[in-house]
Amino acid sequence: MDCLSRLLLISFLPSVWAVAVATAARRSPGCATRCGDMDVPYPFGLDPQCAIHDGFQLNCTTVGRATKLLYLDVEVTKISVQDGKAWLMTLISRQCYNQTTNDMSYDNAWVNATDTPYVLSADDNKIIVLGCNSMAYMQSDSYVIGCMSTCDDPPKNGSCSGTAGCCEAELPRGVRYYQGFFNELYNTTRIWRKAPCNYITVMESAAFNFSTTYLTSTAFYDADDSRTPVVMEWGIARQTCEEAKANETAYACVSDHSDCVYSDAAGYRCRCSSGFEGNPYILDGCTDINECLDNATYPCAGICENTLGDFTCSCPRGRNMINGVCVKSQRSTWMVPVVGASVGLATLVIGITCAYLVRERRKLHRIKQRYFRRHGGLLLFEEMKSQHNQGAAAFTIFSEEELQQATANFDGQRVLGHGGHGTVYKGVLNKSGTEIAVKRCMTIDEQQKKEFGKEMLILSQINHRNIVKLLGCCLEVEVPMLVYEFIPNGTLFDLIHGDHHRQQHVSLDTRLRIAYESAEALAYLHSCASPPILHGDVKSTNILLDGDYTAKVSDFGASILAPNDKSQFVTVVQGTCGYLDPEYMQTYELTDKSDVYSFGVVLLELLTGKKAFNLEGPEKDRSLSMRFLYAMKENKLEDIVDDQIKNSENIEYLEEIAELARRCLEMSGVNRPTMKEVADRLDRLRKIMQHPWAHENPEELDKLLGEPSTANSTATTGNFSITKRAAIGLESGR
Repeated sequence: MDCLSRLLLISFLPSVWAVAVATAARRSPGCATRCGDMDVPYPFGLDPQCAIHDGFQLNCTTVGRATKLLYLDVEVTKISVQDGKAWLMTLISRQCYNQTTNDMSYDNAWVNATDTPYVLSADDNKIIVLGCNSMAYMQSDSYVIGCMSTCDDPPKNGSCSGTAGCCEAELPRGVRYYQGFFNELYNTTRIWRKAPCNYITVMESAAFNFSTTYLTSTAFYDADDSRTPVVMEWGIARQTCEEAKANETAYACVSDHSDCVYSDAAGYRCRCSSGFEGNPYILDGCTDINECLDNATYPCAGICENTLGDFTCSCPRGRNMINGVCVKSQRSTWMVPVVGASVGLATLVIGITCAYLVRERRKLHRIKQRYFRRHGGLLLFEEMKSQHNQGAAAFTIFSEEELQQATANFDGQRVLGHGGHGTVYKGVLNKSGTEIAVKRCMTIDEQQKKEFGKEMLILSQINHRNIVKLLGCCLEVEVPMLVYEFIPNGTLFDLIHGDHHRQQHVSLDTRLRIAYESAEALAYLHSCASPPILHGDVKSTNILLDGDYTAKVSDFGASILAPNDKSQFVTVVQGTCGYLDPEYMQTYELTDKSDVYSFGVVLLELLTGKKAFNLEGPEKDRSLSMRFLYAMKENKLEDIVDDQIKNSENIEYLEEIAELARRCLEMSGVNRPTMKEVADRLDRLRKIMQHPWAHENPEELDKLLGEPSTANSTATTGNFSITKRAAIGLESGR
């Protein structure tokens, strides 16, 4: 019998946590608040000084191409401060038939959160057992809970009755430790061909929807590493509210209008008082809710007036509130005829007006429906439902009214920028308070209208830390609007060419990092997206910078899916002067090498500090790429490099970058490198710049770059070397 045990360890020494609670810290300024696409709200933090204590310190790490938020070695997928909950991915226990040994193998997992701030939520989780001949249990400190699953009845998707391949049991309150195990008398030895495995796990009830495919495969829920989501409640400390308030220096509910909440399982935590929302763990974190903006949650049939923490609902003059409805006040009998005539006339006018308004509203609704269907909204909506059921990331179809409210009716003061394809506005979603960027496109052609829904679905699935996330779109308008995450620090163009550039020094290391991150994003679009995506308008204004000046490639207004045949190539050249691929202008064929050319121009902007196209200069100097290629030909690179980054110590690095840019600007696309090659080259150069001593030791250099060593002490085959000879080797690949 083969038995493998796995421990999902989320525990600290009790004494360490107790000390940390006694000296609970306030959030330090400058703490990172995001990990990839996830917010990391206080009391959680990514560094010791950023978390309230050790039990809330998380780690932001890159696994493959994905950025993950971890608590020790456990992935955290969501955090709710208001509810005091966190969503983690935990291992499952599995019992499978092993064809090699002709015996059952066991893959047991357990969770131990005994000495942490976390406890499994009894309201949100269930014990799930799967299999056609399975009896499995969840064993905790003081009890064992389980159920039996058979296939006496034909299994059906969504059904978990116990006799159709699935059973479930309620999770008790206060569980911090559990282990899943199986009754070995019930196994899949005789039925392994149709149902090879049995499973048991504790997981979020809302995330589980039984599928018959679980019975026929050797992986449940997540085929990659067999983890399921579980909801953990958390508390600041295992104290009552009275005990916590007694220690003012450690009491965590520091915001005005915040309350202390206690549970036997998790201890005390904080939440904003009724009528307020936000983060109670930071000063002034709880802000007033304007109930008058949310009539669905806070209905008012009369005149709504917001107050601090509440709202009032009153009736107009002459009406009284009865059972939540404003009704007409009783008048004297002599006024009845006059009032009756007035009411009759008013009713007639109102009736005609209402009929007109209803007719216009229906007409507008039909127009919006027509636009929605024309832009592929029905297809997009059905695909979204399908992907949501599979646990895919959320993508929202916004209404026009929602985006009007978010942008103050597209106020001119909200404009973030103008582009060749539309105008971008800053907005704030009323329901969640999320900051967004709304792009109102100018126009799209008929073919784009037909494919819009399909392409939005593909773009919504792009998940890369250096690409601006597409959150949703609005389809009920003539030209669709796109909704992106808001990136606060402006564009790369502003950083290089803005007025503040004269005062702000942008180091070569920072420029090289931004170039590498941008190249990585484009390489992802070209090589990892399915189908591949061509950006079509790569330029410094389309590279945004977040709070840490991390590059985020944006604006897919000109993007297309990589065509499968010649008939799908675009017939109209689109792009920005100074960045356009000359081959694209000749052939009308947008390829991945067109993006490479445009990126080469961006690389020149970083290298020279000059704009891609300058109408004010002499004709021969208007195009930065032409000016650069002439300088390279005449061996006058130093004349064009930005003085801020040019010195005798880094000239060889600059030559390496310049040579890479020259290759990107080759007239023929076949002679240009791929974006993956460009990203790899920039990454290697960054590593050497960060370890300047390494090029003196070829073995250390090879180890750093991950390539085989050679006897050459000044250059290695295929590597960057900090010598002028390597610039030539870079082009030839030697």
